[in-house]
Amino acid sequence: MGIITIIGSGVMGSAMSFPACDNSHTVRLVGTMLDRDIISHAKQTGFHLTLERKLPDSVEYYQLEELDRALAHTDLIISGVSSFGVDWFNNDILPLLPKDKTILSVTKGLIGNPDGSVISFPKYYSLSMPGMDFCAIGGPCTSYELADRDNTFVCFCGNNMISLLAAKKLLETTYYHISLTTDMEGLECVAAIKNAYALAVSLAIGLSLKKDETLHYNSQAALFTQSVLEMKRLLTLFGLKDDNLAFGVGDLYVTVFGGRTRKIGTLLGMGKSFDAALNELHGVTLESIAIIGRIGKAFLTCVDNGICSKQLFPLLLHIYNIITNDEPVNIPWKGFG
Repeated sequence: MGIITIIGSGVMGSAMSFPACDNSHTVRLVGTMLDRDIISHAKQTGFHLTLERKLPDSVEYYQLEELDRALAHTDLIISGVSSFGVDWFNNDILPLLPKDKTILSVTKGLIGNPDGSVISFPKYYSLSMPGMDFCAIGGPCTSYELADRDNTFVCFCGNNMISLLAAKKLLETTYYHISLTTDMEGLECVAAIKNAYALAVSLAIGLSLKKDETLHYNSQAALFTQSVLEMKRLLTLFGLKDDNLAFGVGDLYVTVFGGRTRKIGTLLGMGKSFDAALNELHGVTLESIAIIGRIGKAFLTCVDNGICSKQLFPLLLHIYNIITNDEPVNIPWKGFG
């Protein structure tokens, strides 16, 4: 069978070892400089410290210095770095990778340009390494449930349908279901911005718990509805198609129901300051914070350039002000719609 090299042993990158191994492929999991304890512990026990699961027995483990060996005769490279490691992967790792192999990214995020436009991480990579084949994964999937082999429906995107079909053949299983699209920028945009809006919806959870320690779903649904409206408007603002918006909506749903973004949104809704919420979640990777900052800045640049109105994005503006200006939670309900 094939050889799949995963660079970055965070929870999502490592979870991809499950469908890969279930298809009888050899999986080589390479840690970054921040993953040394994860790799060392997994070599000894097979247990992943942060995914909190035993990885398949056939996974092989490599420290970063062993990258060359992990890349030998590989058929597919999966980038499992977080959004905070994208520049490192772009500058330090991409030049070391074989130019004739497909690179499939699990990282969800966007790069903001000075003019207010945004580009996906795969496009960012391709600007540095033209000619290399970059693909990415979007859609609703939590790493923990993928590792538990729960039925999951995602979308692989890229510019080369032949590469996408090959990646699908390597990774699709009876529980990991894969759709394909060449609309890479559209899918990657909704995959990223859903993290911002998952935090927004989670504010209602904290507000409910603060009010009477009971979860109320009308307010969550209202924020969810406004989030979808604004996600669609952002696609239009950035000149992208909304053909794959449904994958972003599904991803928003699963992110609100569990994970790191729900935790910080809940803490903020309960009245904690942004700094206090961050301190409480010390050591937790919060990609929602990074994407709120990037999208908010791009959006405000568009406003300054007269391209759009603040009135169309009241929820985005509010969560941006929460994390950049320490604004207290005060949902702008009257601006919705």
